Amino acid sequence: MKTAAVKLSDTEFDDLRRIIHTRSGVRFQNAERDALENRLSRRLEELELDDFGQYIQLLTMGPYQSEEFQEMFSRIANSETGFFRNRAQLDVFSETVLPRLLNDRAATKRLRIWSAACSTGEEPYTLAMLVHRTLGVRLGDWRVEILGTDLSEKALNTASDARYSSSALASVDPALAKRYFKEEDGTFTLDPMIRSMVSFEFHNLNDSLKARRHGSWDVIFCRNVMNSFDDDGKASCLRMLHDRLAEDGTLFVGRDDMVGDTDAKFLPLNDSKAFAYSKG
Repeated sequence: MKTAAVKLSDTEFDDLRRIIHTRSGVRFQNAERDALENRLSRRLEELELDDFGQYIQLLTMGPYQSEEFQEMFSRIANSETGFFRNRAQLDVFSETVLPRLLNDRAATKRLRIWSAACSTGEEPYTLAMLVHRTLGVRLGDWRVEILGTDLSEKALNTASDARYSSSALASVDPALAKRYFKEEDGTFTLDPMIRSMVSFEFHNLNDSLKARRHGSWDVIFCRNVMNSFDDDGKASCLRMLHDRLAEDGTLFVGRDDMVGDTDAKFLPLNDSKAFAYSKG
């Protein structure tokens, strides 16, 4: 059976992207039909399925639909990531936002950072390294909480493992790589101290109730995910992020995650490269 020849019918494409949108908030556009088809053809072959109709049944019926959705999402999600991505934005975090927060939180010595849609963990670990480097010997006096969340349990398992290939470290300064990673046979294992600063959890950004249970955050990174949502989904996500951001907190988004006019008001930071916002 050559599943590469199997095509998505109009009905199957509509059904499949409706399932994806309902469960994740991600909206596949008409132009992305071929990409979706190509990414899932291999999965049909692995499961020995004849067509996408059978695959949709697997996603919607029976005891393994949740597990299969996780497997599917790991294959179709845009999970491009790496340590120290968007250096200009991270500079704003480490040189402007973080020092201000450490000063403002000096009495409580508590700092809370949420990395939403963190994929395989490079982003929250990067933030942990920046916090560790800034606080130094003072770290033990602080309660630093960094949470990484994602919709892909497969990605979260990789994050928890904290072992990476050299490509993930492409943007890491060699001195930092030497300080925070141990290399063995081409695999780079993160320092246990940095690993201990970050916890991971499954979270769907559509689930505002679960987000509320965590309280408010001093900093939220939610980069390169809302550009996959439709207008309603993006507005809903922004309302949730606004609700969870501390009154003096900062939201960092991706370059294409434009924060426009919604009922969740944000004010941009002065630095245009930061893609960062405070509460309006």
